[in-house]
Amino acid sequence: MRELRIVFMGTPDFAVSSLKALEESEWKVVGVITAPDRKAGRGRKLQSSAVKQYAESVGLPVLQPTNLKDESFIDELKALKPNLQVVVAFRMLPEVVWRLPEYGTFNLHASLLPQYRGAAPINWAVIQGEQESGVTTFYIDDKIDTGDLLLQARAPIEKTDTAGTLHDRLAALGSRLVLETVEAIAADQITPQPQRASEVLRAAPKLNKDNTRIDWDAPATVVYNFIRGLSPYPAAWSALDQDGELLPVKIYKVSFTESQLSAVPGTLQIENNTLLVAVADGCLQIDELQLPGKRKMNSKDLLNGFEFKENAILR
Repeated sequence: MRELRIVFMGTPDFAVSSLKALEESEWKVVGVITAPDRKAGRGRKLQSSAVKQYAESVGLPVLQPTNLKDESFIDELKALKPNLQVVVAFRMLPEVVWRLPEYGTFNLHASLLPQYRGAAPINWAVIQGEQESGVTTFYIDDKIDTGDLLLQARAPIEKTDTAGTLHDRLAALGSRLVLETVEAIAADQITPQPQRASEVLRAAPKLNKDNTRIDWDAPATVVYNFIRGLSPYPAAWSALDQDGELLPVKIYKVSFTESQLSAVPGTLQIENNTLLVAVADGCLQIDELQLPGKRKMNSKDLLNGFEFKENAILR
């Protein structure tokens, strides 16, 4: 059995599960690399990453480089003498970093590669209405999410799942897969496999204002999947048009309804203290939303204090 000195690289909550699993295992984590502190919130106070907060709570050394190619950072990394690096939800690494350890650098990705390569695999799997997702460990190379596969684990996607619920399930599943991968590398009992060629590859590009806007001209099922695939973060959005005044509205939850609404897609209608919106093949019920400057709330509470104009429409 190889004796391992592991450096862990990660930033958000998703990565904490894997770092915690490693720290509480028999394996030796000699250092943690994470993003620099950033200003966040209304007070614009410096905030540490979730990974840094956990690492410091258990006394692990933390490095926060702004430039991964900087010689001083490379020297600090070498001083840790890692022979294996584990990456979960971090930046793209330069070759000088991922080639450093004797036993390589592997990444945990929240999809069944080669499907959903990219920055937001959890969101896009739900948006596309997939019935299954999973996690993959693979050796990092000079491209994004294309390296040789190590291990995979599968997980169902339920029709009621959101990106948030799937995120939590895959974080837990991924932490177990990271441990299995480390154990297999330590025992020299793993054979990397090239990613198979596929005629149809679904991508998982970074989410932005353009690709998170709701298309009400789509069928109900497509809109439903889109909204749950972006909930709770960053949230699907639409522009509420009331007499030409446009207000950006985040929509976190919709549901199917037996109500009927034959109108231009995006048209709003209040029925029995519920908020309905027209789509291409009928309508959906809006259950949870957020207006500018307001807190997120369910539609019934909103209707108690906010009046939609008769001609209100979401665009």
